[in-house]
Amino acid sequence: MPDNFADTELEAYLEEALPGARMALIEDALRDDPTLVERLKVLVGKQDAGVYSLGAIWRRHRLSCLTREQLGSYLLQVLDPNQSEYVRFHLETVGCRLCNASLEDLRQQSIAADAAATDSRRRKYFQSSAGYLSPDD
Repeated sequence: MPDNFADTELEAYLEEALPGARMALIEDALRDDPTLVERLKVLVGKQDAGVYSLGAIWRRHRLSCLTREQLGSYLLQVLDPNQSEYVRFHLETVGCRLCNASLEDLRQQSIAADAAATDSRRRKYFQSSAGYLSPDD
């Protein structure tokens, strides 16, 4: 497999900031290409020496990532169309694993909260109806 990875992509690989499929592709290439391994070693050396590109700083501090509030608003579909488009781009095109994981966590919390609210309503209905039930029923 030819080495066709840009340094910025390899830096993103080191930061685990690529979509899973692209990470796997780089890992496969690293197994077969000693030149790529050497390039990665050089990049790690630069990072260890404190030499960072603007892109690396951007990824490291996750400047384009979304807050949980923004993700929650996206989940509730209350963002304006431009914001929704950016969130969709960030999640689907960029494939940000951190934001996708956070969104999935919010979805799970929402499902759990809905289930708890349903149970609570059922309990209240039952308790409010208990006086209408006779022992003969």
